[in-house]
Amino acid sequence: MREQDLTHEPAAEQLLDRTWHVLGVGSLGVLWACRLARAGVPVHLLLRDAARLQAYLQAGGLSLTEGAQTHVHLLPATSVAGDGPITRLLLACKAYDAQAAIASVATRLVPGAEVILLQNGMGSQQAVARMLPHARCIYASTTEGAYRAGDFQAVFAGQGLTWLGDADPSRNQAPTALLADLVRAGIAHQWTDAIESRLWRKLALNCAINPLTVLHGCRNGALADHPDEVAALCAELARLLRACGQADAADGLHEEVLRVIQATAANYSSMYQDVDQGRRTEVDYLLGYACAAALDRHCEVPGLQTLQARLIKALHKP
Repeated sequence: MREQDLTHEPAAEQLLDRTWHVLGVGSLGVLWACRLARAGVPVHLLLRDAARLQAYLQAGGLSLTEGAQTHVHLLPATSVAGDGPITRLLLACKAYDAQAAIASVATRLVPGAEVILLQNGMGSQQAVARMLPHARCIYASTTEGAYRAGDFQAVFAGQGLTWLGDADPSRNQAPTALLADLVRAGIAHQWTDAIESRLWRKLALNCAINPLTVLHGCRNGALADHPDEVAALCAELARLLRACGQADAADGLHEEVLRVIQATAANYSSMYQDVDQGRRTEVDYLLGYACAAALDRHCEVPGLQTLQARLIKALHKP
């Protein structure tokens, strides 16, 4: 595994436009857009339709709260129906919206455009990459914490690290120059040739924590009261990762899950927040993806399958 700590600016690349187009203004989209913009990086929001654009303008911009400070950033914005070339795109929508969202702007992407895919779980990123053979798709996996405080409003809940890597590592391309903008914006990141391993690890962490917080109706920290349940899930997830050829992602999984539970004890998981606010969850890209992968590889995961059934039943209660 080759990983590079990019604390310096990479060699410049020739791009027609340095503007970051951001599609998806949930918690992470707002977090990235605001930090990039205040660092002087040009940012342009892409909103799904004219009504959404009007709502954004009425809100007065994006609002980011960090500690006791809240700042509003009124960034340029248009609907996805606009025109003009896109050379850098941050796709920060939910996993279940990713394919439709990218289809709405695909014709505007210039050849070789860089597209960062910042979705939870697995499956949606790969589907989007297959739709964009002429773009450079970059998978991202983050441990940063943020939550929505309202429409176009986000709260930065915890500093973390974002791993990035090529969707198609066989191209053997150098790390992209857009990482220099992340340095300017103070977005902690690391480039890796093993991004698939990072995505699998994050998938396993989410499967071990998020569904249980929904079923037990609790913050992350309360899972410390269910050690046997957490340990059993981690054992199955580690077995699944190894069956999928992801031994590195399996190593020390249980220990890291316990560390995350402790470090984010006061937080509600993203799935809990979605359920609490009546939004659709990404269960299909978390437990659904894991259980499908287990079936494909004839890997027995009865605990995960039971958890998935319990969660689906809970989500569909009248």
